[in-house]
Amino acid sequence: MAESTSSSTTTPRAGILTLSIKDKNSLYAAYMPFLINGGLFIPTNRPYEMGQELFMLLSLMDETEKIPIQAKVVWKTPPGSESYRSSGIGVQFTEADGGVARAKIETYLAGALGSDRQTHTM
Repeated sequence: MAESTSSSTTTPRAGILTLSIKDKNSLYAAYMPFLINGGLFIPTNRPYEMGQELFMLLSLMDETEKIPIQAKVVWKTPPGSESYRSSGIGVQFTEADGGVARAKIETYLAGALGSDRQTHTM
């Protein structure tokens, strides 16, 4: 899942991060189920600080309704990392949405979460 692919895009807009994930493989690679409340890896070269709070609107697959999510930065992969990993940030969902984002993501990924396929984070 990279910023330049059609499967996902990020657009900064007045403090709101818009993220669109169009396919199951990209969602699997970005999702971080090991975080309390769940989270996502967002490919970006923009500077973010650990602990920084974000508000994002998430579009999944072909759904027209965006999911509003409050999150905070808990992971950073800086540009030029020694590994093959994409640069970006990992955000942890807060409890503000009552688990709606995590539930929707895990419904899309049902059966795949126990896989040992590599992701952007682990």
